[in-house]
Amino acid sequence: MNDRPKHNSLQDVLIVGGGVIGLSLARELAGQGRRVTVVERGCFGQEASWAGAGILPAARLHAADPPLNQLAGLSMQMHAAWACELQEETGIDTGFRTPGELFVAYTAEEVDQLRHWTENWKASALNPRLLATTELEEFEAAVAPDAVQLAVFLPRSGQLRNPRHLSALVASCQHRGVKLLSGCEVLDFDIRGDRIHAAIADQGRFIAEQFCLASGAWTGRLGRRFGLNLTVHPIRGQIALLRQPCETFARVINQGLCYLVPRRDGRVLAGATMEDAGFHKQTTAGGIAGLLELAQRLVPSLAGAELEQSWAGLRPATADGVPYLGQLPLIENAFVAAGHFRSGLHLSTGTARVLAQQMSQAATTVPLDAFRVDRH
Repeated sequence: MNDRPKHNSLQDVLIVGGGVIGLSLARELAGQGRRVTVVERGCFGQEASWAGAGILPAARLHAADPPLNQLAGLSMQMHAAWACELQEETGIDTGFRTPGELFVAYTAEEVDQLRHWTENWKASALNPRLLATTELEEFEAAVAPDAVQLAVFLPRSGQLRNPRHLSALVASCQHRGVKLLSGCEVLDFDIRGDRIHAAIADQGRFIAEQFCLASGAWTGRLGRRFGLNLTVHPIRGQIALLRQPCETFARVINQGLCYLVPRRDGRVLAGATMEDAGFHKQTTAGGIAGLLELAQRLVPSLAGAELEQSWAGLRPATADGVPYLGQLPLIENAFVAAGHFRSGLHLSTGTARVLAQQMSQAATTVPLDAFRVDRH
């Protein structure tokens, strides 16, 4: 006899995936009075959302910018407000702050890359500041100025603590009446004509008016059910957590695509590798060794820090680096929000806003044509 629960009560929206994107969308929709259920194959917020470093790159919302830049600007605009709202709703301090970021280049290739980024920041009115070697030593004394060929400070960049932010999102969703079901994997859909009638999971059927796929690196598997070639694939990122008695530098320090993120309690995140390793989430000796070498090169005092922990996450990448956002072709009540790669946390607030707008048939703050699901 099959005694699995049959979740047949009609919901306005069923979201498949309980990472930062799915939880943020659920919070936004519930704030509009929608009845929302989120199902998650594992534990809420424990995949790429939890594994990241919590960097929020500086961005401004300019209508003339490319849509991805606009989404970043909207998201950054919203993060400060959400941090206050989440603390008021849940009592959780997400660790949001905006101390800015420091970028350093050691090689000719890195210098060229950083100069290119700097020109883009100038064009977006983000006011990057070039630092002389002597200024660098005064600006962030922990950084070793030796061999630094170029240093740039980018103000208004922020950060938050991923685990705290996710805990606050879960608590906020619960406060707003969202149903959260963990350990529940969606396997198929009951499609009738141009609509999904129900999602079929290992815990039963889920009937809703609208559905959204937001399951990160796993979204491509579900997309195939609709004949879609969603190019979402996992890219492994490893991170090392170091611990010192107290905070020795205040800003995120970047070298190329790698970084050090300081926490006020003395901890430092060193990240991150980028590896095409499929769905294998383990850390490796070589990956962590490279991050430790980076940490000591940028901040020599970290040579004496304790290696407290290391982990890896699977970031959902797309073929062109742009996430999929919007309605599925030929299915009028199905949507997708996936493929944010290294920017899931950063873009989560803006993604929640524009997708909730589209699902409510309202004008979107950011045009979504560039994020089309069928562009590949």
